[in-house]
Amino acid sequence: MIIADLNKISGRTYPARRRTQNVVGGASPIQAKNFCMGNVTLEPNGGQVPWHNQEQEEIYFVVEGTGEMCLGDERQTVTTGQAVFIPPRVFHQLTNIGDKPLRMIYCYGPAGDVAHWRQELDGTLPKAGVEAPPLPAGARPQCTEKPKA
Repeated sequence: MIIADLNKISGRTYPARRRTQNVVGGASPIQAKNFCMGNVTLEPNGGQVPWHNQEQEEIYFVVEGTGEMCLGDERQTVTTGQAVFIPPRVFHQLTNIGDKPLRMIYCYGPAGDVAHWRQELDGTLPKAGVEAPPLPAGARPQCTEKPKA
């Protein structure tokens, strides 16, 4: 039996003020062919999964907190207990708009890496409205800052 324990998975911190812990796939001891899954914590007041897209379909499930979810040209508030379906290749972004951490679980399939993780760390994430479609009207800005060395 293989068990992934969040208490033992350090995860990775990203410039957009979030921590991602792989539960299935990535650095996790659990590997699957058909999906990846993880726990993400967005820091209060602006922590973000920045505007990006990927080939896989995905679900974001908000475990606790309140966020602004942008999906294509739509923008809506999501909160504890809600799930959002993200179709393949559709740009999306989740921003914590609350004053407490937002915790969410992602699940996407098929398994494999998604480019936005590396792009964010390298400072090469396509910018909304420049190299990528614009964010929906009124959306919080996309974080594209490269981490400080």
